[in-house]
Amino acid sequence: MKNKNIAAWLAFIGGPLGLHRFYLRGMGDMLGWLLPLPTALGLYGIERVQRNGVDDQWSWVLIPLLGFTIAGCALNAIVYGLMTPEKWNTRFNPSAPPDAAAGRTNWFTIAAIAMALLVGTTVLMSSIVFSFQRYFEYQIEEARKISQ
Repeated sequence: MKNKNIAAWLAFIGGPLGLHRFYLRGMGDMLGWLLPLPTALGLYGIERVQRNGVDDQWSWVLIPLLGFTIAGCALNAIVYGLMTPEKWNTRFNPSAPPDAAAGRTNWFTIAAIAMALLVGTTVLMSSIVFSFQRYFEYQIEEARKISQ
């Protein structure tokens, strides 16, 4: 039986590593194996900023990959948490009755939804702001070079 509460928390906490996908679909899930790739690239972008400074153009591309992955996994946690017990059990526990306890929402599920909404939104907006700010500062600097 796949528990909705566990799936929501795994999507929120371990989503960028694909843990929720492995829990729900097994170790053969290709997307579960691919999720660590943008996570690692985003972490590499953070490492590049620490080493080369914020003017590193590759970090402008790599860091949002981590942010979008975290935000997408937070969205998955929200979707899992808000899924009705009937839909949850039909999709992930087909042999169980539609109102089985594994698909029910409890306070831990609500906490996962709230945390995923808070953190996911913050990370998504921060990633977008970082990239656009760096890009526009770069454009302004290039315009200054041309005008001189």
